Amino acid sequence: MIQKNNRFWITMALFLSTFVGAISITIVSTSLPSIVGDIHGVSLMNWVFSIFLLTSVVTTPIYGKLSDQFGRKKIFLTGLLIFLIGSFFSGISNNMEILIFWRAIQGIGSSAIMPMTYTIISDIYPFNNKSKLIGINGAIWGISLTIAPLLGGIVVDTFNWRWIFFINIPIIILSICIILLFFKEKNFGTKQKIDYLGIIYLSLFLFSIMYVIQLMDSIPNTINSIYYLIIISLISLVLFIRNEYRTINPLIPMSLFNNKTFIIQNIIILLMSGFVFGLEIYLPIWIQGIMGLSASFSGLAITPISIFWIIGSFFSGWLLSKSSASYVTIIGSIFTIISAVCLILLSINSSIIYFFVISSLCGIGFGLTITNSTVTSQNIVEQDKVGVATSFNSLSRILGQTFIISILEIVMNRQIKIGTLHSNAGITSNKINEFINYKTHLNLSENVLNSLKNILYNSLHEVFLFCLIIVILVVIINLFDKKIDK
Repeated sequence: MIQKNNRFWITMALFLSTFVGAISITIVSTSLPSIVGDIHGVSLMNWVFSIFLLTSVVTTPIYGKLSDQFGRKKIFLTGLLIFLIGSFFSGISNNMEILIFWRAIQGIGSSAIMPMTYTIISDIYPFNNKSKLIGINGAIWGISLTIAPLLGGIVVDTFNWRWIFFINIPIIILSICIILLFFKEKNFGTKQKIDYLGIIYLSLFLFSIMYVIQLMDSIPNTINSIYYLIIISLISLVLFIRNEYRTINPLIPMSLFNNKTFIIQNIIILLMSGFVFGLEIYLPIWIQGIMGLSASFSGLAITPISIFWIIGSFFSGWLLSKSSASYVTIIGSIFTIISAVCLILLSINSSIIYFFVISSLCGIGFGLTITNSTVTSQNIVEQDKVGVATSFNSLSRILGQTFIISILEIVMNRQIKIGTLHSNAGITSNKINEFINYKTHLNLSENVLNSLKNILYNSLHEVFLFCLIIVILVVIINLFDKKIDK
């Protein structure tokens, strides 16, 4: 058993790793203009973000299986080392192609962080404390994703774009040192043949799916590519499942999917993670665009999500010890449904106070449902499958965030196009960009300003309506779950 003092330091290392892993996803968003200005390659700049997401999704389930076989410590340290190398060489890249390559390496390393932090917490803490720590770790992830673009802007303004990668290095080195010193892990698992064929098939499937998601916003220009990728993904999925049933040591044991609760909890976390991401992206757009407030205000308005997420996770652990996973999900869903309905009922002149209330309700709901999903996915599998179960749970999160955000973006863009077509104020995409940016907001004429407010209001209304549908789906899917023994 890990000593109490050692457990504290290990937990700090996990939280630090979670922080850098999360900020690395979105910190480049505000830095891309500076990167393009320095090393050029504007036609490739979106790949600086996309390639990180693609490689991290593909490798997430692989780390889980390897940790069950070779131990958490070795796999976690390997991931951190790969992430460290990717961060360093991303920072010294001198052209866009090289930067994209090292961002891919950074993504491969980063994909070890989320599943391994949750798995190690599950290993070193008893059930009563596990959900609290998983909730805090989830809140750190959420806060980091939210502040990363602002942090990126500050770093670029103070130093230069290369430092958005260099700031990871001392934190990762510190985490590696703490894990080496304080995490004493016994011999773990048995050495078995690695399922290389399963890795190839699953990687091909996930890469195809993720690329389809990246191309969705460019329909109809990319429709042929999407058709081909869907065919490739279906074939690779069939081959993967066939291989997993036949191999002795499968990458993802198909027996996991014999458990209805495991399937349902992972579908729930997929949907809820998309809702979380949607809220953190589109609430600031409302506050800066419609209300004309600064980025600081928009960041402040969504801060209660992370604070109340931690509170919700504490209650999640307590409720799980008293009742079933489906019951906890129902309670969490009530909070999120109330908040989603409130979002739809917001008027164009609503006060920022309403956003604090909505964020607080959402935070409690997320803390209950998402923490519950992670803990339940770990508790209902055998000990030698905890790593792969946690990685699959993390994979569900990432797929949910990516897929649902792409759908919300399509909904938003469609409504904006409809609004601009019916507008008599000569609205263009440049004016929409000026309107959403609070710094250029007031440069527009009153007539244009009012038209843009209505267009953005109607577009966000449709986005939040879709978010409500997501939560209703969570409730319906949860009804198919059954009480499980703890």
